[in-house]
Amino acid sequence: MAFSDLLEQVGSTGRFQVVHVTMLSMPILMMASHNLLQNFVAAVPPHHCTPHANISMSSMNARDVLRATVPLGTNGKLERCRRYAHPQWQLLSSNSSEILWEEGEEEIEMQSCEDGWYYNTTEMSSTIITEWDLVCDQRALKQMSQTTYMGGVLVGAVLFGGLSDRLFGRRVLLLISNLMMAVGGTCAAFSTSFTMFCIFRVCCGMALSVVEWIPTRVRTVVGTGTGYCYTTGQLILAAVAYCIRDWRWLTLAVSLPFYVSFLYSWWFLESARWLVLTKRSEQAVKNLKKVARINGRRAEADKINLEMLQESMKKEMACSKGSYSALDLLRTSSMRTITVFSTSFAYYGLSMDLQKFGVSIYLIQVIFGAVDIPAKILVTISMSMLGRRPSQCGALVLAGVIILINLLVPYDLQVLRTSLAVIGKGCLAASFNCCYLYSGELVSIKLKQQQLPTIQLIALVHKVETMSWTLGVAVVIVL
Repeated sequence: MAFSDLLEQVGSTGRFQVVHVTMLSMPILMMASHNLLQNFVAAVPPHHCTPHANISMSSMNARDVLRATVPLGTNGKLERCRRYAHPQWQLLSSNSSEILWEEGEEEIEMQSCEDGWYYNTTEMSSTIITEWDLVCDQRALKQMSQTTYMGGVLVGAVLFGGLSDRLFGRRVLLLISNLMMAVGGTCAAFSTSFTMFCIFRVCCGMALSVVEWIPTRVRTVVGTGTGYCYTTGQLILAAVAYCIRDWRWLTLAVSLPFYVSFLYSWWFLESARWLVLTKRSEQAVKNLKKVARINGRRAEADKINLEMLQESMKKEMACSKGSYSALDLLRTSSMRTITVFSTSFAYYGLSMDLQKFGVSIYLIQVIFGAVDIPAKILVTISMSMLGRRPSQCGALVLAGVIILINLLVPYDLQVLRTSLAVIGKGCLAASFNCCYLYSGELVSIKLKQQQLPTIQLIALVHKVETMSWTLGVAVVIVL
């Protein structure tokens, strides 16, 4: 009897698995909120230099003060990063004089925003941009906050994956993951400096988890279901961000649910595979018996014993003597071809800077999240009828063509540009859905040829998917 047969015996998709997967999927709803939180907490509001400190605002119209202190840009709006070194009161005399001064603008002495910036907080009461003045010369720091988060994801995928395999197991790392996300998010919300904010965002990024109580034959269905959880999470983020316009409270709101996940995660059982491979077979038998009883199979629970478990795990235990890491997925050219994907590069390139579309970021977040639903349905049908490779190629080619066409559309045609971007993002979402399934299947075939035990195979595939996704996002942010 193989271990998969033993899972069937205790109830492969019974009450325990349904509750288990449901509880594990709940954090994914808020994981999307943290991945895309940058769109809202780091939104750049309209801003311009604060007028000179020695000007008495009470004695004159604020509009006149701005006209005399802040020049107009080529787009007819107030410049964001410069002001006149000295107030140009003559600009208030007539429209003609304003035109003359604009034509000779380079002759007028300019300076940076010595007295700070004024931010229009009509749409958002505060962001990290307004909190720490991450504009003009400091605008590159905006990307730094998301870069540090994705760096944490990459480190967590490598570090926690190894600790999960060798020392602590899945359950303990799941508890640590939820606690780190909760505490890291809470501390980020109350950060007193930008450096502190970035440090705690790294902690949030490092939070990862692994699941193994689901039989192989239904992992595709479960994977698709968790994919829709991420899609739903994008919609939840738009709703929460619309209701909470302060970046600190928004960060706290998307972090608090992880305290709940941390509490109920104590109910989870450790992976029976991991327990057997780490010489804890007695505990594995107890866990399997408990699963069988929860699934209403008490008779089957009484039949499970140490000898049966060891027999079902004999092959995997024989293969587990070797040491493997994520580098095993990159040692040969065929494995590298299977492992490395570019989907995340374009997907997050569209999703992580919603302000560039020139419409409400709340509306575009809802549209970008909603388009994933029909896209994933269509690609699921396509994978069933046409196969994995044609579906993956078709989604990527179509996404690439649409994004390239969008580059040729004039910036003034915002509706058309946004529509093409939404379609392209939907194609990339479909590609993601296909990518995780297709890559997992291809890598599984290659690794099984090397006789890796299932537990290590799953862990390696999870690591490389996370690393590939993270590196793609990191490249987008750097560019």
